[in-house]
Amino acid sequence: MNKTLLAFLALAALAAMTPAHAALKILATTPEWASLSREIGGDKVDVYAATSAFQDVHRVEAKPSLVARARSADLVVATGAQLEIGWLPVLLQESGNAHIQAGGNGYFEATSVLRLLEVPTSVDRSLGDIHPQGNPHAQLDPHNIALVAKALTARLTLLDASNAAYYSARGADFQNRWQIAIAKWETAAAPLKGVPVVVIHRDQVYLCHWLGLAELAAIEPKPGVPPTAGYLAQLVVKLNASPAKMILRNAYNDSKAADWLSERVHAPVVTLAYTVGGTPEAKDLFGLFDDMVNRLLGAAK
Repeated sequence: MNKTLLAFLALAALAAMTPAHAALKILATTPEWASLSREIGGDKVDVYAATSAFQDVHRVEAKPSLVARARSADLVVATGAQLEIGWLPVLLQESGNAHIQAGGNGYFEATSVLRLLEVPTSVDRSLGDIHPQGNPHAQLDPHNIALVAKALTARLTLLDASNAAYYSARGADFQNRWQIAIAKWETAAAPLKGVPVVVIHRDQVYLCHWLGLAELAAIEPKPGVPPTAGYLAQLVVKLNASPAKMILRNAYNDSKAADWLSERVHAPVVTLAYTVGGTPEAKDLFGLFDDMVNRLLGAAK
């Protein structure tokens, strides 16, 4: 056996014994940020979503299995603006993971790079679930997704400098594809401007703002407060006088109140994914917005 072959075999054995670069472990609080993390991180990241499209992200239990995920995470990607205030601080504390605590490089809040709507001038719990920093349900405006993507790309390159060029390239490619998609969605959705709608919770605000939908009323009398029979009766009177074209319901919402109202005001209930995975078509961020626009246009016709 010659020296060249021996050297080659030695290098091959060394390569086999050397572990591959471990993927960056990301714990995303919601499916949309998990999807965005995969778009940018590709095969360099291992992403886990703490919630599904069929859960109310305000109300999540920090289960031991979730604590275990946080314990081994390199990065937490959260919505922020106190959306996860009821469970994420507990999860971070129980994890014992110093790298992902708030304020560190291993903790990222999407809303930290956004200008939020509905920032209250005062906070009074009698007004319902009011978020002091503004409405955190910002993912339903695709322009916000683009801003978060830019900041998340920068955070990944900071945490994993050896793959910085990879993240930058994927981030740039996502931005290019995303801007093309936004132009397509906005052109298609032009007929929706001014269409009157009813929402359930205050989590459709950014969607209505983006598309120019006219929100007439909310089924919740106050954010996070279930409607009473008396309130729903008043809503029927209001909507008979000023009819809505549709009632928007998210995949995670209970359908009872929306269906009850729909029968009495003769406006169809349109179920939207709200986040990735909420409908069969919303398999990723692109599918999420494709599906929402298509469903809204279908109901408007």
